[in-house]
Amino acid sequence: HENNRKDLIWGLAIGIILGIAFTGLQAYEYWELLVHEGWSFGGDRFFGTFFMATGFHGFHVIIGTIFLTVCLFRAIAGDFTPERHAGFEAAAWYWHFVDVVWLFLFFAVYIWGQ
Repeated sequence: HENNRKDLIWGLAIGIILGIAFTGLQAYEYWELLVHEGWSFGGDRFFGTFFMATGFHGFHVIIGTIFLTVCLFRAIAGDFTPERHAGFEAAAWYWHFVDVVWLFLFFAVYIWGQ
């Protein structure tokens, strides 16, 4: 809205880095649980639900990261203007939805689930 492309590019880059970091940490957590803790995908109801819920969310994080990456390339190319930025708005709304879902999942799985 303010025609500040430099901050837009930096914000998108930081969002992409955080999305990649989240996905990497989730992969590490799965690795630890499956290999070192001996959990399995169909082992019991809690772990099945855990892998389903967090895996589905992780899949959406990957989609959101790709969405932000496309927006980053478009921002670098100068495609977004204060009047024309619907693609960026869609990516931002999608990313915020994924964030809100994570807040619910974190509480339900890591806090309440214990």
